[in-house]
Amino acid sequence: MTVECAVSIYSGLAVWSLALLAFGGDSVIELLSSFAVVRHLRETARTPTPDTHDDRQTEWVTAILLISLIPIIGLGAIYSILVGIKPEASLLGIGVASFAVVIMPILYYQKKRIGKLCNCLPLEIDAAESATCFLMSIALLVGLLINYFLILPWIDYVVTFIILIFVAREATHSIREVSGKRHQVTGSSKTNRGV
Repeated sequence: MTVECAVSIYSGLAVWSLALLAFGGDSVIELLSSFAVVRHLRETARTPTPDTHDDRQTEWVTAILLISLIPIIGLGAIYSILVGIKPEASLLGIGVASFAVVIMPILYYQKKRIGKLCNCLPLEIDAAESATCFLMSIALLVGLLINYFLILPWIDYVVTFIILIFVAREATHSIREVSGKRHQVTGSSKTNRGV
């Protein structure tokens, strides 16, 4: 993930590709989310009793980070279009997108499997982010290949829009998961008080 972040942002800045920068931005948030999940898992391992830890804070951090990416990508796209930036082709970007297409399904499967096994919602949300990152990487790779072979700079903006849709969907899914769990926790505490 660190390599993906660094290479995406570096190559995006080198060729003025907003799609690469948006992909790199999502990777930064996914990396921060992974750190939050690892912290949560460490706390859970130290105090394994179900009532001694609360994973909602970790889940909200993940959701808020995703939401914050939406205006960044949107404003970046508007600025780039108004200024008339024409993104260039990037072999380095093609390489990082190809790498993500291979690695993300593996990360998704392992995170989802372990999240369900441990009943860990933050890890399952993180798995959903990996699945979205996989779809983004396919869109990015196709866009970069089209720009490389056909020299169509505008395709970068199309891919940026697609990535923006994926990020918005991912953020909405995370908020629903967190809100649904909060409702379950509130309902169960009321039930316990009634007993």
